[in-house]
Amino acid sequence: MKRLLKIRELSSFLFLVALFVLVGILNPSFLTADNIVACFNDSVVYILISVGMAFAIIVGEIDVSVGANLGFTATVVSCMLRDGQNWAFAFITGILIGVLFGLFNGWGVAVMGVPSLIFTLGTNGVMRGMMYVYTGGAWVENLPASFKQLYTNTFIGNISICFTVTAIAVVIVHLLLKNTKRGRYFTAVGDNPGGATLVGIPAVQTKVVAYVICGIFAAISGIVFSSRIGFITATSGNGYEMKAVAACVLGGISLSGGVGSVIGASIGAVIMASISRLLVFMELGSTYDDTITGIMLITIVVVDALMQKRTAEKNRRERLAARTAGKEEM
Repeated sequence: MKRLLKIRELSSFLFLVALFVLVGILNPSFLTADNIVACFNDSVVYILISVGMAFAIIVGEIDVSVGANLGFTATVVSCMLRDGQNWAFAFITGILIGVLFGLFNGWGVAVMGVPSLIFTLGTNGVMRGMMYVYTGGAWVENLPASFKQLYTNTFIGNISICFTVTAIAVVIVHLLLKNTKRGRYFTAVGDNPGGATLVGIPAVQTKVVAYVICGIFAAISGIVFSSRIGFITATSGNGYEMKAVAACVLGGISLSGGVGSVIGASIGAVIMASISRLLVFMELGSTYDDTITGIMLITIVVVDALMQKRTAEKNRRERLAARTAGKEEM
């Protein structure tokens, strides 16, 4: 049990359960199967964008352009579908957008050595500007009804097909990361880039791949976002980068890199997606959403920093004690 409690994903899941129970105590009408299922169904976009962000953070970087990537991809795909383009062609175009901007971010951060926060912030501005140019600032509406229905199609017990497919995909990605040689490269690079290079792991290429994967997941989340909302505005995707970072941190991913999993990021994403619904049952307005997100992010980042500092101090003392013991034996 003591070992299990150290698992970050389990701590995140227990926090999610505690949050649901707390709101249920305050308002018993929340604890129904429909409400619980709705929280998971509403989390698909957050899960996808957070899993992508997890790759960037695990390798020790960050990508604050994922929200703009979501918005721009949603804009392009929605316009294509509205104008009668083939669905497959529209979806492939959207994913290619994610690949291209992922490569661009990877080149700037991993190859050119620009700080990831600065470079991806610039990419965010570029993509936002492209959204305005592409649409002229107008809303993208009148999407095909069959496309909008994709998000609402259910599987078993009102669980949406989108959530089911997403959950299966997350499990597959998790297994690939943890059980394959190349999957473990991401954690190794995030933990110690220099050491990873010394043992033959291509750190630069790994970071580029991490950004490409991050871009792909952001693009897919944009397509799902279009189906869920049914229209796109020039500000679509704003703030999703902060929610993705918060979801990753809530899921136990260390901002210093090398620690965490996509399962944890997904659990954190469910928490972030549930906040708006929980606020309704707590009789608070949705205007508190960003405030609560910010408070949770700051709190967990501070806690994570303190834990890392404590671990570093403990390791330093152990090394000092070992050296002292060695000198006494001599």
